[in-house]
Amino acid sequence: MPRIANLFFKTAIIFLIAGISIGLHMSISGNHAPTGAHAHANLLGWVTMALFGVYHALNPRKAEKRLAMIQYVVYTFGVAVLIPSLYLMLSGNAAMEPVVAISSLIAFAGVLMFAVIIFSSSEATVPAGVSPVR
Repeated sequence: MPRIANLFFKTAIIFLIAGISIGLHMSISGNHAPTGAHAHANLLGWVTMALFGVYHALNPRKAEKRLAMIQYVVYTFGVAVLIPSLYLMLSGNAAMEPVVAISSLIAFAGVLMFAVIIFSSSEATVPAGVSPVR
């Protein structure tokens, strides 16, 4: 499996743990104000990152490209900042709103980079000893 796919899966499980932890905290405390942070941790963190990992596992040639690692760093940074800042904002700290906005834009930039990866052409490879048809 490509290294980037493994990174996405490992990071996804960390976000799943964070999302479940937020959900447990909301349930135990009875305070459901940060539901949006719980949802973002699970959807942007766990689900989306796992899907990124699946794509790269199925497309190892694209996973080798430098853009894949840049996209991983940008998206992960955006989501990692977004979730706690959103949690704090939804819990009553209005000063976190600019952080939420900026981290959302960073995560969106990571999604746009992934779109570039998906729509970029992958060079076809010819197995050794097989000549291409002309």
